[in-house]
Amino acid sequence: MVTTIFIVVTVIVSILSFGQNEFLPQSLSHPEWFHHLKFNAYMIVHKKQHYRLLTSGFIHGSSWHLIFNMLTLYFFGYFVEDCFNTVFGAKGEFVYALMYLLAIAVSSIPDLIKYKDHPEFSAIGASGAVSAVIFAAILFNPKLGICFFFIPIPIPGYIFGPLYLIYCQYMAKKNIDNIGHSAHFWGAVFGFVFPILLCPSLINYFLSCLGGKVL
Repeated sequence: MVTTIFIVVTVIVSILSFGQNEFLPQSLSHPEWFHHLKFNAYMIVHKKQHYRLLTSGFIHGSSWHLIFNMLTLYFFGYFVEDCFNTVFGAKGEFVYALMYLLAIAVSSIPDLIKYKDHPEFSAIGASGAVSAVIFAAILFNPKLGICFFFIPIPIPGYIFGPLYLIYCQYMAKKNIDNIGHSAHFWGAVFGFVFPILLCPSLINYFLSCLGGKVL
C-alpha cells in the first residue's frame, strides 16, 4: 500500500511539473513546481527552504528518469514493504515509509554540505530513496537476483551491492555526468543500515541468509 502511494504521488507530481513538452498541455502543467521543489543546497541553507530535502524526491527531469525510478521501486518496494511488515508488525508500513522519506533527505546531505554556497547546483529525483529500497531488499534477501544496468543476467544481491557502491563512488569522484551518484551511494548505505539500527538481529539474519535460508 505504501509503495503504491509513493509511486502514484511521485508520478502525479513529476508529470505536473514537467511542462508542456511532456505529457500535459501548458494549461495543465506547473513547471514552476520543478523550480520550487528541486534540491538546491544554497536555497536550503541560506533561504531556510528545508522542505526541498524531501520534495526533490518527488520530481524528475524527464519521463525516462521517472519511469526508471518508479519501475525499480515497483519491482523492489512491495517485497521490502512486506519484509518490514513481517519484522516490525503493525508498525511495518510506518517504518517503511519513514525509511523512504528519510533516505531522500539523508542521501542529499553530502551534496548539501558540498554545494551550500553554490546556488547554481540543483538535484532531483527519487534515486536516493530507490537505492535505499534496493539495499533493504538485499538485507532481507542477499541472494536476490538483480540486473546491473543492461546486463541481462541477474547478479546476486550480495555481489551487486558492493559493485554498485564501488561504481557510485567512482562516478561521483569522476563527476563527468549529471547523475547524482553520491545520493545513490548514501541512499543505498542508509537503506541497508536503517533497518538494522531498529532491529539489530537483522544483521545475523543477513549473514544466515548467505548460508542458506531466506525470509
